[in-house]
Order: sequence, then C-alpha cells, then structure tokens
Amino acid sequence: MKIGIIQQHNTADVKQNMLQLVTKTRQLAHQGAELVVLQELHNSLYFCQTEDVGIFDLAEPIPGPSTQVFGTLAKELGIVIVTSLFERRATGLYHNTAVVIEKDGTIAGRYRKMHIPDDPGYYEKFYFTPGDLGFHPIDTSVGRLGVLVCWDQWYPEAARLMALQGAELLIYPTAIGWDPADTHDEQQRQRTAWQTVQRGHAVANGLPVVAVNRVGDEDGVPFWGTSFVCGPQGELLYEAPTDREATAVIDIDLRRSEQVRRWWPFLRDRRIDAYQDITKRFID
Repeated sequence: MKIGIIQQHNTADVKQNMLQLVTKTRQLAHQGAELVVLQELHNSLYFCQTEDVGIFDLAEPIPGPSTQVFGTLAKELGIVIVTSLFERRATGLYHNTAVVIEKDGTIAGRYRKMHIPDDPGYYEKFYFTPGDLGFHPIDTSVGRLGVLVCWDQWYPEAARLMALQGAELLIYPTAIGWDPADTHDEQQRQRTAWQTVQRGHAVANGLPVVAVNRVGDEDGVPFWGTSFVCGPQGELLYEAPTDREATAVIDIDLRRSEQVRRWWPFLRDRRIDAYQDITKRFID
C-alpha cells in the first residue's frame, strides 16, 4: 500500500489550511498514494491551549462541510482519506473525531478519541467528550485501518484491541509539541519517547504504524513534527523533519506483517487467562 502523509504548519485561516490540504492531497495522489493521512484537527490551529467557549463555533456535524470537501476529493482522486475533525454531535456535546473517507466519497467509519488529556497547553477535556464508539478498526477498500488519535498513542491497550480485531495498520493523527520552558534535553527525551512508544506498538502487534503530527509554532507552542511510518518490527520507513512542513508517499508491504507474526507469535503466547487485573485502575 502506498500511504501519503501531510505534515502541515497551520494558521488561523481555516479556508487556507483546507485549501493547502486539498492541494497537497492531490499531489500525493498523483504520486501514487492510495491512502492519505492528515494530522489531528487539521482544519485550524490547535485551539486547546486555552479554554474559550467561543471556539466551539469551529465544531461541525458529521456528515458536514468538511466531510463534503474531503469526500468530493476522495471520489475525484479514487483514494481513501483519514481526516480529523472537531465534531459537533449536539448542543454542548463535542468530540475529537477521526473520519475515514472511502474512495467513492462516502464515510467508511469514524473513531472518537477515547483518551482525552488535560495538561498545560492541552486543555482537551474542556472541549471534548471522551469517545463512546470503542476501539474498532474501520474497513476500507485499501484495508482494515486501526485509527486512533494522538493521546491514544501512549496506550498499549488501545493498539492491542485494534490488532485483536484484525487491524492491518495503526494510524495516529497527532498534535503534540514541546513546552518552550523545558530544556533542550528534556524536549528531545519527550520527542524520542513519543516515537519509541508507538514503534513499540508496531513490534508488540506485528503491524505498521503511521503517525502524522503538525509542525511549526502556534501561539508559542512549537509542534515537533517528526511524522513517521514504521514497519511491523518498528523499523523506520520514513521520518519527517522537526521544523518544517513535509509531504511523502511511503510504500508499505502489508504482507510483511504475516511473516513477522510467524517469527514472533506474540498473539499466540498471550496469557489471556491471567490478565483479569488489567481492567483495574491500580492494584493495591
């Protein structure tokens, strides 16, 4: 499968952000991409740095204007697109939602972000209700996609549940950056940890991983880019720069997962009879 990724520096101009995404998606499709993955909340600035009720005006229904734009684009190009939207489900009820658009322009499925952070610069609990659709892969014409979102990428349980339901690859639209007050060494430790944990999900589940982050300074927060694709042994197939926009088409051999899982049969050797405590918050 040829996967296109777009690492973009957004501005406050939503229309211009979307226009750039449409243009870059077309370019990737013309380069052979069958699946294009966009970054988390790709239409706007990352707005969760502050708590402002006016920002809810950015939210939209699904289906809605964005799914119309990207649905039309997917049908035109004959590709699958993974989008990331601020969903207005009802008055006062909003989600951080990934929507997968099929190549005929229809919605193949959606995933509502399950793990919602609440940290300085990432006040997402103010905006997003935790997802209620569970961890389920989305079937598409290019394969069964295990789509998760950003903070979900730190949780091995989420990746495992996707893998156990037959996901053929794990996809993480992302918005993560540094605290400018941190030292350079601390910033690099965080960025390395972010990539390492996701490569660990690839290894533990024998699946490729696609992580697409935003880049550039937004209201004082420098997003660290480093979008990457790795194979089922965690091997890096592509890594974007930390400080500038990037697009790329990466060829992934999904058949390799079958062979890797034969060498390392982690699913075979799981002790499902001894994992009952995993559902507890903490074991005293």
